Amino acid sequence: MENSAGDTTDREATGRDGTGRDGTDRDGRLAEQLLRLTRRIHRSQKHLLRPVGITPAQGRLLRTVAHCETPPRMADLAARLEVVPRAVTTLTDGLEANGWVRRVPDPANRRVIRIELTDAGRGALMDLRAARREAAAEVLAPLSDEQRDTLGALLARLTGEAGAERPRDGALRRAAPPA
Repeated sequence: MENSAGDTTDREATGRDGTGRDGTDRDGRLAEQLLRLTRRIHRSQKHLLRPVGITPAQGRLLRTVAHCETPPRMADLAARLEVVPRAVTTLTDGLEANGWVRRVPDPANRRVIRIELTDAGRGALMDLRAARREAAAEVLAPLSDEQRDTLGALLARLTGEAGAERPRDGALRRAAPPA
């Protein structure tokens, strides 16, 4: 079936296995492109974070601590980040040395240590967010606002983010946050 531009639709041009009619591995190519894009953003972010003195892994831990309603245990952080507990310990050591987090005893169980974000850590988070925005802006510069919206909606759908919806016109959009 052809659309108004004379192109075949995606369903007809691609088999169930992700192989195009011409034998190309479309899904494999898309996966590789996504990996290359992720590495490019990671390199750019790493470069922009160097003056802040935080690594991308430390930034990920700092963001995770900031998103927790109460100071998390290291074991909980390891589970959320899908890393071994020792990795969280090493990352926490670095964040604590910079004054961005502190270890605090759990009020209900003195044997449990929780990780708490400090005011300096909140400042580092602002720097981290700025670096991420700048890295993203650099990578996304060739795209129009409409293309960015479309990419964001597609990525939200692929990552299972809440709020990705398809209105009647068929365009995939992000739902407005609740008031």
